[in-house]
This record gives sequence, C-alpha cells and structure tokens, in this order.
Amino acid sequence: MLTTLYVVRHAHTIYTPDERNRTLSEKGYRDARIVQKLLAAEQVDTYISSPYRRAWETIVRNASAAVLDERLRERQVAAAPVEDFQGAMDRLWSQEEYQFPGGESNRSARARGVDAFQDILAACAGKRIAIGTHGNLMVLTMGHYDTRFNYDFWKQLNMPAIWKLTFDGQQYIQAEPLSIQK
Repeated sequence: MLTTLYVVRHAHTIYTPDERNRTLSEKGYRDARIVQKLLAAEQVDTYISSPYRRAWETIVRNASAAVLDERLRERQVAAAPVEDFQGAMDRLWSQEEYQFPGGESNRSARARGVDAFQDILAACAGKRIAIGTHGNLMVLTMGHYDTRFNYDFWKQLNMPAIWKLTFDGQQYIQAEPLSIQK
C-alpha cells in the first residue's frame, strides 16, 4: 500500500527570536496560499505540522486543521543564538555527533524526524499526508532515506519547498519536488 508524504518547508518569515510564534512575512503568506491550493489539488487527506506557527501557517490557514507534532519542530542549534550561524551549520553538518551546548547534533535531530515519519507512515498507511516542517529537520530526515538530501541541498533549499516522498509501508521508494508556481 503506497503512502505519500508531502514534506513542506515553511514559507518566508519575519525573523524574531520567538521560534514558536514567528509569523510568515507578507511574501510568505502569499506563497502559503499557493502551497495550500497545491496540497488541496493533490488531494491531501491529513495535515501534520511542527507546532511552530510558520510551519502550520504554510500548509493550513488555522492550526486546528492540522495535527501538531513536537517532533517536527526545527532542530535546536544551541541554547542561545549563535554568533556565526553559517559557521555553526558548517560544523554541525560536518560532524554528525557534534552539538553546541543546549543544542542537537545532526544525528539526534535526524532520529527525531525519522521517528515522526515512521509513526506517520504507520498511522496513515495508504493516505496522502502533508507535513509542515523546517529546512534543517526536513533535509536531515529525508537524508535518512536518500543521500542526495545533504548539506549542499539544504543550502539551496527554497522557502517554501515541497517534496513528494512515496513509501510502500515503511519502505522508501522515491522523492520528487513539486513546483510551486508563483
């Protein structure tokens, strides 16, 4: 029985340090409407999202229309904002086990994402599921199934982005991008 996951990186945001409540920018809201129409055209059955507002706002208009799953939140880089974000990403992606104080390593963030995907696949077999999430966690999790999803891929990933992953049970079959017509 084939199951399809539409893994969605959130649309553009207005940066604030409030991770949970950061909203989309004006452009982000326009792009989110396009994403929502595309997911409806794909006949998505179930919407599951990170509890972070920017993730669920990209796939649904109201948080009550999605199941919120804490495991789909963005990876915690460190307990406090890092001074050199790009340098921090270089280090995290080059050293699988490294973690900054209060942060998550690639390995631990990936394990969290894979655990969520496996549970979703088991609970929603045969369905089309939209997953609202974040760039780092998205690529780390998809990289578990397909090695082309790596650091270089993450660095060029758009906001928003949608990847359609097909599974037979828990067995990964393929991934393809969905074009977001703007």
